[in-house]
Amino acid sequence: MVASEVRALFAVASRPEIVSLAGGMPAVDALPLEAVASTLSELVTSRGAVALQYGSAQGDPGLRARICDVMAMEGITDAHPDNVVVTVGSQQALDLLTRVFVDPGDVVLTEGPTYVTAINTFAAYQARVVHVAMDGDGLDPEALRETLGRLAAEGARVKLLYTVPTFQNPGGITLTPPRRAEIVEACRRAGVLVVEDNPYGLLSFTGEPVRAMRADAPDDVVYLGSFSKTLAPGMRVGWALAPPPVTARLVLAAESAILSHSMLTQLAVERYLATQPWPEQLKGFREMYRERRDVMLDTLTETMPPGTTWTRPDGGFFVWLTLPDGVDAKAMLPRAIAARVAYVPGTGFYADGSGRNAMRLSYCYPPPERVRDGVRRLARVLRAEIDLRRTFAPRDRRAPDE
Repeated sequence: MVASEVRALFAVASRPEIVSLAGGMPAVDALPLEAVASTLSELVTSRGAVALQYGSAQGDPGLRARICDVMAMEGITDAHPDNVVVTVGSQQALDLLTRVFVDPGDVVLTEGPTYVTAINTFAAYQARVVHVAMDGDGLDPEALRETLGRLAAEGARVKLLYTVPTFQNPGGITLTPPRRAEIVEACRRAGVLVVEDNPYGLLSFTGEPVRAMRADAPDDVVYLGSFSKTLAPGMRVGWALAPPPVTARLVLAAESAILSHSMLTQLAVERYLATQPWPEQLKGFREMYRERRDVMLDTLTETMPPGTTWTRPDGGFFVWLTLPDGVDAKAMLPRAIAARVAYVPGTGFYADGSGRNAMRLSYCYPPPERVRDGVRRLARVLRAEIDLRRTFAPRDRRAPDE
């Protein structure tokens, strides 16, 4: 699935009669919208001359300081505002990093599966994406070492390892602490920069946030963060935390790309964090998403046919579902849409066309009763697909005994 197919899918999935388990859209209606409106109004009234003016490519200093406080919740206690670069969502941070480090033909390593728009970003800079195997504990360090060794023997230039280690998109899997250390060490030895994309880290369902990889490897990891999942994607405020030499290059790249970011949205986020009970709101978001996850997992258990498996995320937005042998998620999608349910086929999350027997399901946006209804519709479509395959499967055509 290429980008245009994904956009077409989401356009169809937005129809009100369809239960969309496709998009990873946060439930922004859970925000205190009156407080957001009050913050914006007060900001324009009191600081409109600043909020509506050009800013710096690195971002507002007050917001960068506030971002350091946010990252401290994930164990990053040594961050300095001077090493933070504000971006238009974390997606722009990834684009800038790729622009700075990757030349045509260079290799970028990613989990398999990985975030679909990351694949598109690397492809735009003519990088070669190589997937590294993962399992229920996340990216496999042994597979990473084998891949690094093989690519070194080929003479390939490996520039980045891109990973979403916490409540991964699309798998919902969290990389275990011992593996995090192994992966950073393997990349350090190979001279490969680790890019830790962590938009879901504060949405843990089991307690304290998972400690970020960057917390224990400040010189080897560039951390990407975003307020899109914990505040509002429409604000388009993300950031990168990088070592000083990388920070300077990112600022130059940002200047050439957009000149400066929206001061209005930057100051709005800073003011909102300063004046609203954001940690309490995060707690409410975690409870809301945990309820929706539980509904999805319970309904999958109740309805899915034998041979279907799925991940059980401890946070974030996504479940990765693997279909019984022989079922093609992409081929089945039109029949699912006809049954008024949508998902993203697994092929969208691989650069090499893998993942035909898998799909990403999202529980974050629909309310619980819609999640339940969507999974039930999907189960009916899948059972019908299995019955169809059994009916028309090739039969043994050997001649009878004479």
